Amino acid sequence: MREIVFDTETTGLSPSDGHRLVEIGALELVNRVETGRSFHVYCNPEREMPSDAFAVHGLSDAFLANKPLFSVEAQNFLDFIEDSPLVAHNAQFDFGFLNAELERAGRAAVAMERMIDTLAIARTKHPGAKHSLDALCTRYGIDRSQRVLHGALLDAQLLSQVYVELTGGRQIGLTLGAETESASRERAPTERAARAPRRPVREPRPHSASPEEQQRHAAFIADLTDPLWPADRFGT
Repeated sequence: MREIVFDTETTGLSPSDGHRLVEIGALELVNRVETGRSFHVYCNPEREMPSDAFAVHGLSDAFLANKPLFSVEAQNFLDFIEDSPLVAHNAQFDFGFLNAELERAGRAAVAMERMIDTLAIARTKHPGAKHSLDALCTRYGIDRSQRVLHGALLDAQLLSQVYVELTGGRQIGLTLGAETESASRERAPTERAARAPRRPVREPRPHSASPEEQQRHAAFIADLTDPLWPADRFGT
């Protein structure tokens, strides 16, 4: 199954207040495994960057001045995501900005039915805990040492690892993940037998005494003095 994990950086909290998308990063998962394919672009927001937003991601007006408008990159992004489900953390926020930019560019909105919100999954799986991306990375032992500031592609990469952990861990990407424990136990003896080295077949050995052995045994019993068992038990 193909899925796209993505993240955005913006000039503020709501597109309805005139805020714009300034960065989008996305990467491809197939069966919960990163394929190495990604999409990343900075966009000129056509407005000044508020200081509080700059403090979060560090993207300045000067840095963004020569970057393309989102409308220029919209088709490239749509080609990358195709019709795959889209995974985001607090996905309502990212979908809101993405669809506002698509509308501005004269494009159709991405259907909300494609949204997978890792924040909602985390709240269900870990009620009462902290659910920020940083907190979830700490919970699952994911290295976020490079995350000094927010960055869309880096956050998407971290989120992809969090998403895998939230939905079952790395085992689900393996063929053996679908096998039950009991089936594995039933299969193991057969596999061990198949791997065992072949030994030469021996003819069955006789287990009854020969007539000569019976005569020698009878002579031995006859020489016993005051035996503890009846002699007739031994054929004498």
